[in-house]
Amino acid sequence: MTRRELLAALGTAAAVPLKAAPTTPVAVARCASYDEDIASILRTMFDQIGGLEKLVGGKTVTIKLNLTGSPANRLQGRPLGVTHYTHPKTAIAMASLFGQAGAKRIRFVESCWATAGPLEEYLLESGWNVRALKNAAPNVLLENTNARGAFKEYARFKVPGGGLIFPSYDLNRAYEETDVFVSMAKLKNHDTCGVTLAMKNIFGITPASIYGDDAGAGEPNENPSKGRVDVCHEGKRAPARSARPEIDSRSSRFPGHRMPRIVAELNAARPIDISFIDGVETVAGGEGPWIRNLRMIKPGLLVLGTNAVCTDTVGTALMGYDPRAQRGSGVFRNCDNMLLLAEQLGVGSADLKNIDVRGLKLADAIYRFG
Repeated sequence: MTRRELLAALGTAAAVPLKAAPTTPVAVARCASYDEDIASILRTMFDQIGGLEKLVGGKTVTIKLNLTGSPANRLQGRPLGVTHYTHPKTAIAMASLFGQAGAKRIRFVESCWATAGPLEEYLLESGWNVRALKNAAPNVLLENTNARGAFKEYARFKVPGGGLIFPSYDLNRAYEETDVFVSMAKLKNHDTCGVTLAMKNIFGITPASIYGDDAGAGEPNENPSKGRVDVCHEGKRAPARSARPEIDSRSSRFPGHRMPRIVAELNAARPIDISFIDGVETVAGGEGPWIRNLRMIKPGLLVLGTNAVCTDTVGTALMGYDPRAQRGSGVFRNCDNMLLLAEQLGVGSADLKNIDVRGLKLADAIYRFG
């Protein structure tokens, strides 16, 4: 969108969603470098959306990182955090703030690429200072959720209204045994879904032991070593029979149909309480180095909100795209719009005119991803 088109979108009525879509404020801030005082900037942003203490004080907080793809797969040999991974400085700053705000326990989670091994080892391989992360706050835990992990069984999350692709998802119990669920995402494009922000980040909560290409046929494979293309993206095989099967095995197998719906219903089944999008440094053109013509950019932006659809709607607009574009147009030219799908499920509003943007003015902060 141009600035003029954005202003027009802010003032134009949009299609009414199938369910009432909640809306919450979204904060936008400048951050030119990871060497800035990120914790101070985040503290101000939390104040702008209502305060941090009431969100996390005395509670267990689970933070889903974005560590997509193998740590060995790098763009031009650059550190992972300045391209497509969560930057460790943002994770440490967030943990520090949560600890100061009185969080009882902070658990960092990720379904690590092609392994069910310890998350600590995966972070070390990715170049993180794990000691600094653990010392950022009292009682910091790490959990790889690609399988059952430290828990004796999985937790089942039903999709309200019955679902679009799956009626429910069996997930690591870390996503159930928590009071506050946080998505730490990057401001990026996505080859299948158009954009990958806070909502798309939690596609990674699905365990490969059940939804992976080498998932068990009956019971979960607790040592998965592959991704989730066959089950989720293309529907070539069913998940492990321990989980609920697809609603309609005859539905479209096109990834641009399936993935936006899976993302939308995951956000309905396991709602995000705090959405954070890092656009200090990132990539454009796709989600990781395996995408051709990927390029590095420096938007110098941070985005924060308590409703993932609202936060991602603002993030999409900041990238220069129309958040309400239909399939076949704009950034959603090859897929359905997961923002609109989530809005229809009642997760949140994807209508800019209903979202109170605080901090930087949206029209003044657009960084065109192209």
